Amino acid sequence: MTPKTLFSALLASALLALPVTTIIAPSPAEAGLFGGFGRIVYDPTNHAENLLTAARSLEQINNQIASLQNETAMLVNQARNLASLPHSSLAQLQQSVQRTQDLLGEAQRIAYDVASIEDAFDTDYAAGLAGLSDPQLVAGARGRWQNSVAGFEDALKTQASVVGNLDRTRTTMSDLVTQSQNATGALQATQAGNQLVALQSQQLADLTALMAAQGRAQSLEQARQAASQEQAREQLRRFIAPGAGYTPTSVNMFGGS
Repeated sequence: MTPKTLFSALLASALLALPVTTIIAPSPAEAGLFGGFGRIVYDPTNHAENLLTAARSLEQINNQIASLQNETAMLVNQARNLASLPHSSLAQLQQSVQRTQDLLGEAQRIAYDVASIEDAFDTDYAAGLAGLSDPQLVAGARGRWQNSVAGFEDALKTQASVVGNLDRTRTTMSDLVTQSQNATGALQATQAGNQLVALQSQQLADLTALMAAQGRAQSLEQARQAASQEQAREQLRRFIAPGAGYTPTSVNMFGGS
């Protein structure tokens, strides 16, 4: 029922219910004239006051209805603002980060560990090569070469993992943007924005892992080259060092005496 219809109904009810007439006792002459019945007198002042009271009552009712409508709208908006986003990409992002972290943990030979790096450089990349035999020098050079190859292989694996995450990142970003655009309240919009920030964090983690893997491979190769130069100098020193020289000896060939 609209406020206008409600006003008409209440006004009609007020007019029917309110006492708008007054019964006045007749005088003896008037009683003889009208057969003993009292006459009906219309009071305009009383009628106006009754109408004014009904109008004020209706105005109060309309104000209460408007207030209830405003409160209802406010509650609806609050419910929308408190509604949680029905989409979460957190598990996917955590899986991507975990895959990259696991890949870094599978680093071959020299791991991403300060103690392991110190041990390797104290042995395989040490500057003091004078006390090593020739077979030891060859074994050390081969070990350093294997470290460099393993570092480049790990870097390539990390690159492949990061590239594989790009397609999943594109799909996740598309879903989050759609959820943000379709958000019905402040909480949903905020949660969608937080997940987009988490997606950026995952991309930064992939980029950090890639730079770490590439830097590790380059560092191992540079260390190998430096150790190889030191080994080459040591081998050259041994080659040109003065010694007993060549001493001819007799050789038996073809079983002769």
